[in-house]
Parts: sequence; structure tokens; C-alpha cells
Amino acid sequence: MTDELAADAALPLPPTPRRPRRRLLLSLFAGFAVFAYALDQLTKLWVTSSMVEGERIPVLPPVLHWYFIRNSGAAFSIGENVTWVFSIIMAAVSVAILFQVRKLGSAWWSLALGLLLGGALGNLTDRLFREPSFGMGHVVDFIQLPNFAIFNIADSAVVSAVSIICILTLRGISLDGSRHVAAASPEKSAPKKESDDA
Repeated sequence: MTDELAADAALPLPPTPRRPRRRLLLSLFAGFAVFAYALDQLTKLWVTSSMVEGERIPVLPPVLHWYFIRNSGAAFSIGENVTWVFSIIMAAVSVAILFQVRKLGSAWWSLALGLLLGGALGNLTDRLFREPSFGMGHVVDFIQLPNFAIFNIADSAVVSAVSIICILTLRGISLDGSRHVAAASPEKSAPKKESDDA
């Protein structure tokens, strides 16, 4: 009996289930997506209900103003005559993000994809449901900085997400949390799993 217990004690323990960790990463992703989307829509609701289109309010002059405009195109009013194209692109981006979520293995990637989804859905909501028509709606922009395009919270979320993704990519951190380290010899170039969750 003692020998059997000793043998059992010597056996390696089974790996810890990753389900709680996966739930945490999905919760982070969903939380940041909801936060970005809700903040974007609430600020746009505030702007449209308290300001007149074309109105400009100094906040921290000359650096920051609220300037209410409606944008049918992209940044710097590019593509104003093809609003429907941006609606399709944002819908496709949102679907692509949801397909990638199952591969999440990093908290930083959860943050980035959550912000990206929230921002894309924020502007997509404007394209679908604001005037002049479904799929052709004009996006509400109101944040004005010197020598820069007027933008909104959704735009900020998307830019922040892309910046984080660029940093993660430059550091060699994959969506699943593994890190690819450049090495001199092929034997050392295998991906290494990050234990600190990047």
C-alpha cells in the first residue's frame, strides 16, 4: 500500500485546466469592447443633444475644442461619396475580430481586439442608423486638435488598438500569447510560450 502511494505521488500532476484563464481573457475582450462602444455612443448622444452642427466649444484652447460635424467619409473626409464602402469594411472587420477571439491567449491582445471591435461597432452604428439613410449614415465627430482631423471616441479606440497591435507584433507576441524570438540558429527559432501573458 505504501509503495502504491509513493508511486502515485511520483506521477506528474495533470495540467491545470485553462478554462478559467480563457474565461478571463474573453471577459477582458468583451469588457473593453463594451466600454469603447458605450463611451462612443454616449458621447455622440451628448454632442447631438447639446450642440448644433458646426458649433465649436473651447475646452483647453488652443489645444482642444469640441467641434460638432458629421462625416460621410473616413479620416480627413476621404471617400465622402462612397460611405457604403466604409459600412461594409467595418462590418467585415467586426466579423473577422469575432473569428479571431477563439485564439486569444494574451491579456494585451484581449485589450487590443476589444478596443478595435468597440470602435468599429461604434462607427458602424452611425453608418447604419444615422441620417441620411441605412448604411449611408454620417459619423458624428467632435474632438478637434490642432492640425489634425476631427474625430470621436470610436476613432480613438481603433487607433489605440492598432498601436497596441503594432507593439505586440514588433515584440513578436502572437495572438495566442506565444513569443517568437529571433535567433541566430534555426534550432533556437521555435516559438516560446509567454508565461507572463505579455
